Amino acid sequence: MTITRDVDFIGMKAISEVVATTLKLMREHAQIGMSTKELDEYGGKLLKEYGAKSAPYQTYRFPGYTCISLNNEAAHGIPSKKRILKEGDLVNIDVSAELNGFWSDNGGSFVLGKDLHGHQPLVDASREILRQAILQIKGGVKISTIGHVIETEAKKRGFKVIKNLAGHGVGRSLHEAPENILNHGVRWNKERFKKNTTVAIETFISTKSSMAVELNDGWTLVGNRGGFVAQHEQTILITDGEPMILTESNEIWN
Repeated sequence: MTITRDVDFIGMKAISEVVATTLKLMREHAQIGMSTKELDEYGGKLLKEYGAKSAPYQTYRFPGYTCISLNNEAAHGIPSKKRILKEGDLVNIDVSAELNGFWSDNGGSFVLGKDLHGHQPLVDASREILRQAILQIKGGVKISTIGHVIETEAKKRGFKVIKNLAGHGVGRSLHEAPENILNHGVRWNKERFKKNTTVAIETFISTKSSMAVELNDGWTLVGNRGGFVAQHEQTILITDGEPMILTESNEIWN
């Protein structure tokens, strides 16, 4: 989406605050012994109170208000009464929604309680690499350059990236052009970021896998070689200088 009027900026700012606050509150609400369905319903209640509609449900009829992925799940985890949060779980919550015709998207992985399984370095890498990548984005920068930055920084830390999951444009729908803001550099992509556009930038940092594959439920994605994946995502407004992070109030960088 290109921001051309004050009303566009106001609309994107409003929905971005909604999804960011919902993500923050869901993360704080998550407790050991709680089901992912219970956590999702809390997120759905928040969105409803803000007057927003769940983007994955509205767009794809996803069976939940938010995506909640646990441990070996890379993305699109279905909230379930049978999935109970445990101490040391690697949890990812992805919240996207629509409000007054504007859409925004954000997400983040975290360790619940004590880091019993050593997931924190992966979470830290995903979060820090996202920040590094975003700070290099401005109008005119090649999209593939940012993918190269993400993959290079992941390798420095001993991790891999998921190559078939990507960030994307967002604004008047959940997924817009550019559709392939990948986590690795590709020579064929000559496209550049454009000033005054809104995009969702996300990292998919992995311990073992380089591709995501879909399970039989038709939604949940896991790594092709197993292991774990951490994801962090912000919706940003691209400028001539440092981008404006519209979902910064999610506090995933705190």
